[in-house]
Amino acid sequence: MRQRGVFEKFPGTGVWWIRHSDSTGRIRREKAGTKSAALLLYRKRKTEALEGKKLPERLRAPLVSFTELAQDCLAYSKAHKRSYHDDVNRMERLLAWFRDWTAESVTPQDIERRMTEAAEENDWAPATVNRLRALISLTYRLGIESGKVSTNPAKLVKHRQENNARIRWLTPEEELRLRAAIVVLEETLSEGLSEAVKAKRADHSLELDLALNTGMRLSEMYGLTWENVNLSRRVLTIPRSKNGELRHVPLNTTALAALQTLKSQTDGTGPVFRNADGGRLTGPRYWFEPAIKAAKIRTFSWHCLRHTFASRLVMAGVDIRTVQELMGHKCIAMTVRYAHLAPTHQLAAVERLTGEPIASDSVRPTDTKTSTGQNEQSEAEAVYHH
Repeated sequence: MRQRGVFEKFPGTGVWWIRHSDSTGRIRREKAGTKSAALLLYRKRKTEALEGKKLPERLRAPLVSFTELAQDCLAYSKAHKRSYHDDVNRMERLLAWFRDWTAESVTPQDIERRMTEAAEENDWAPATVNRLRALISLTYRLGIESGKVSTNPAKLVKHRQENNARIRWLTPEEELRLRAAIVVLEETLSEGLSEAVKAKRADHSLELDLALNTGMRLSEMYGLTWENVNLSRRVLTIPRSKNGELRHVPLNTTALAALQTLKSQTDGTGPVFRNADGGRLTGPRYWFEPAIKAAKIRTFSWHCLRHTFASRLVMAGVDIRTVQELMGHKCIAMTVRYAHLAPTHQLAAVERLTGEPIASDSVRPTDTKTSTGQNEQSEAEAVYHH
């Protein structure tokens, strides 16, 4: 049965309104959002009218849209956050859900339902859902600070449990397949191009070399400029890391060679990584994901290259404190996740109780399950012993 006073102004949009008279007899219309929200709001307004209450003064002003809050949030993100471009992409998702809604009409149940459906449809990890939740929470927090809204519905949305202990790293065999896939991909992308244009195209194997031998985060690597690279001292500088602090990254022979090749292709100023037009290359997605797929490497993201860097250091015998410094971890607890990959050191420690020395080559890394559920330790150890 159709509810009197509740209507869909534009049929098929899913955006519902209410029409009611206040305690003074004045006819009012309000956008509510979903039909269920409209029914609840209608009943609330009828109760207020019966009780002879005057509507709050703020209702006489135009209602604030979710789009307006989203625009304010992106302006804040651009000025204060290093993840601005990620926020732009995530906000498009939120606007697809709530673009035509008033900010006050969005409920925790609406957010939870939309995120759950999207996570199931796109097979999102809990971390992906949490980043969306964090952005919508920031959107409303800024709205509260500006006096445009009074509540933050995202605060009542449950935070997903993330598995931060997972360590997925690249085995030698996987690395060989990945490098072969990159070569094939570059040949495919270069088909039909002139030799001059081909010469300007980025060599993505150099990007892989630098990632595997420095452990830089994606934003650090693709935000790198030549003014922060010192080839003679074999060090590059990250002016502002994820922790907001300056840090220095030493360059081993492979990383140094990659940067020298890259510099020989430019005038040595501006961004280190550039596209064919000479502009900044913002990331590896357009080539990395197709190469990973072609190499048939499962459950592997760009961030796993950073795990690979740390894992290989530990398996080569580098102490955890040094690995912490090289990774730029503010807390050593983040680095301790890799400690199990140094079994020689751990076994030598407990063997002191027996008084028997342990030969350094008598121990192999412990059997560890990666995200693929396979024992890859013996392969990975070979990276530093081939």
